[in-house]
This record gives sequence, structure tokens and C-alpha cells, in this order.
Amino acid sequence: METSGIQKSLKQDQFEGVDFLELDDLLTEEHKLIRSSIRDFVKREISPYIEDWAQKAHFPEEIVKKFGDVGAFGPQIPVEYGGGGLDYIAYGLVMQEIERGDSGMRSTASVQAQRQKYLPKLASGEFLGCFGLTEPDHGSNPSGMITNFKDMGDHYLLNGAKMWISNSPKADIAVVWAKNEEGRIHGLIVERGMEGFSTPETHNKWSLRASCTGKSGLGAPMMCLDSARFGIAWGAIGAAMDCYESARRYAAERIQFGKPIAGFQLTQKKLSEMLTEITKAQLLAWKVGKMMNEGKAKTVHISMAKRNNVEMALNIAREARQIHGGMGITGEYPIMRHMMNLESVLTYEGTHDIHLLILGQEITGIPAFK
Repeated sequence: METSGIQKSLKQDQFEGVDFLELDDLLTEEHKLIRSSIRDFVKREISPYIEDWAQKAHFPEEIVKKFGDVGAFGPQIPVEYGGGGLDYIAYGLVMQEIERGDSGMRSTASVQAQRQKYLPKLASGEFLGCFGLTEPDHGSNPSGMITNFKDMGDHYLLNGAKMWISNSPKADIAVVWAKNEEGRIHGLIVERGMEGFSTPETHNKWSLRASCTGKSGLGAPMMCLDSARFGIAWGAIGAAMDCYESARRYAAERIQFGKPIAGFQLTQKKLSEMLTEITKAQLLAWKVGKMMNEGKAKTVHISMAKRNNVEMALNIAREARQIHGGMGITGEYPIMRHMMNLESVLTYEGTHDIHLLILGQEITGIPAFK
């Protein structure tokens, strides 16, 4: 009877937040309402379909408008530009809940552009944008980019290639970063249909399969990267939550040697460590969000959060896969999809080791990557 009660309790808690230390006390009522709204949206519009989308490497174009309708695009963009006018913690919670559904969906929701002409359409989901910084031969070292442009008087002549650009095959506009003739880096807005602009899709990916990925002063792009990395730090928590909750439910339901595997010491060790790491990551993300709201956050703070939280989520996905046993590699459970996605998240927007070196430079005052 006790086992049956445990299983019933866990099954009913299939999409609740992980909040062991009552961290909701740190959130405003507005934060909680936004989180609940996005959580319900993901439960309704993403979770029932995501395994099929991932298996078929399908990007559901209809989700773009739905993201806009629910306020998932640019929630921190000022209201006058069509955004939600929310703070960074609200933005982080939006990313967290979307990535509980899927990392590729979170990548779609986190791409931004600039100002009056484009922001309202981007925020509403009428337009989809992309951010073209990474090149085939320049990832962690964007200052070495080859893409260049010339001022021709009434227009700019842009030449080069980008790669691993989320949303680019479907994007209406792209912010493409390139060097001018003096070697200074600028962002150029390129609209779909402009002569010479093409965005072939990257095929045969084993990660982010429900996201379309293509080829398409660093002060401005680095600010965008900081925002993206901050969103990733929160999003990774969502993926970790989903893996943890799936493992917790499965452990209560899976019977071996006459009892649920949740009753075995090694399973309890794995679940206890998962919960501890998620809780630590939540506190880190919340504190960095508070610092961003106050204008105190530096790139190094965001690097720490991105590096720690993505590693945490990937480790939890791997441990959750073990709890699920052979079933963990099937599409019946979200574990392998999250694990494969997180392998990409570990690398993009600054690799795991690059963020370590950013922290190392802050600690020692000596840059190790120059």
C-alpha cells in the first residue's frame, strides 16, 4: 500500500517545478505567473509532439507564431519595441520552462535583433530572426572572422560565410557580423530575399534536431552573447528538471527484486545528487539574474552560470539515463533527446573550456587564450 501511494504521488507531480529550498520565495508574483503561463504552453504545445519532431528532425514553423503569442520572444525587450518589458529573472524563467520541453525550442525563442523596424514583428513571432557570428573556421575566436563588408555609398557589399546559426534556414532577417576595411566589426541587418543571401540548412545533426541550424568592436555581439548565455544558464535548469522528474517517476514505477528501484541505495544516491545540483544551479541563475537587473553582472559572472549549469544538466541527463536502464535510450522518455541536445549546448555560445579560461583570467589576471 505504501509503494502504491508513493507511485500515485509521483505520477501526479509530472510537471511541477523542482523547489527543494522553497526558492519561489525569491520570486515575485509576476515571475510566478509568467513561469506558469510558459509551463502550461510547453505542456500543451511542445511536450506532446517534441519526440516526433526530434525523431524526424522537423522544425515546426507554426510554433514561431505561437511563441510570439505567448510572449516567449524578447520578454525583456522594452514594451515600446513590442516586447514584454520584463526583467532578466522573468526572461530566465521563460527560457527554463521552454527548455524543459526542448533545447532546440529554447534556441528558437532566444534569438533577438534591434529596434523599431524589426523588434515588434520579431517579438510577435511574425518575423523570425537569427544571429550570424560563428564562421566555419572561427568559433571561440570571433575576432578572427573573415566575413567582411565595404561601404559602396548607397549600400553595403557583404562577403563571407557563417555556420551553426540557429533559425537561419527559416529566418526573415539576420544580424550578420563582419569586418569593415579598417578591420572593425559591425553588425549588418540582412533581409530574406536580398541578392546573394542564402541560408542552406545543416543536415545529419544528432543534436538540436527540432531546431533548424544553418550557415549564414565585438562589444555589441558580446552583449548579445551575454544575454544568450544567461538564457542558456536558465534553460539548462529546465532540461535538468525534466530529466530528474522522469527518473524519479520511473524509479518509483520500475519494480526489481520485489520493490521499486527507488528503494535501492544507488538510485537514491543519484536522485539526491541530482536534486542538490539543480538547487545549486537555481541559486546561481537567480543571483546572476538579480545582478543583471541591477546592472552589476559582468561577462565572467554569466560565464560561470552558463558553464556550471550546462555541465550540471548534462551530468543529470547521463545519470537519469542509467536509472531508466535500456528504456532510457528510447523515445518513450525524454532523456536521450535532452542528453544529445545538451552536448551541443555545452559547446555553443562559448565552449565549456573557453568559459573556464574566462574565469581563470578573472582569478589570475592572466589571459591563457592569447
